[in-house]
Amino acid sequence: MIALIQRVLRAHVDIEGDTVGAIGPGLLALVCAEQGDTHREADLLLDKIGKLRIFSDEAGKMNLDLHTVQGGLLLVSQFTLAADTRRGNRPSFAQAAAPEVGRDLYEHLLNRARQTLPEVAAGRFGADMAVYLVNDGPVTIPLRIQPLAS
Repeated sequence: MIALIQRVLRAHVDIEGDTVGAIGPGLLALVCAEQGDTHREADLLLDKIGKLRIFSDEAGKMNLDLHTVQGGLLLVSQFTLAADTRRGNRPSFAQAAAPEVGRDLYEHLLNRARQTLPEVAAGRFGADMAVYLVNDGPVTIPLRIQPLAS
């Protein structure tokens, strides 16, 4: 699975002008399932997101994680993170998981996040969304959890 994590002061997702998910300080996670991903990769990704020490401590050093600061998490599905731009000018999304697999993994990730974090909001899988954020820092971290070989 792929995620692009952004530390935010606030963020929200609108669909057709209606806000469907919003958080205050915390993390916006754009997430994408790739072929071969399972619930295991989703669990590992969520664990990594929660433990990333990218919030400032009293000394101003990035040393605190999402759990410690009790920040919010806004999860937004974004299959375009799987874009392959090595050839030509039109991105290929051949490595993205099939929509039904992507939906299952996104919903699994969302359900697990709601079990472990105090504030979780979400976009809507497959919807045309407007994502608004105030990036804090800016701090933007790419993550990739690759499936284990069988």
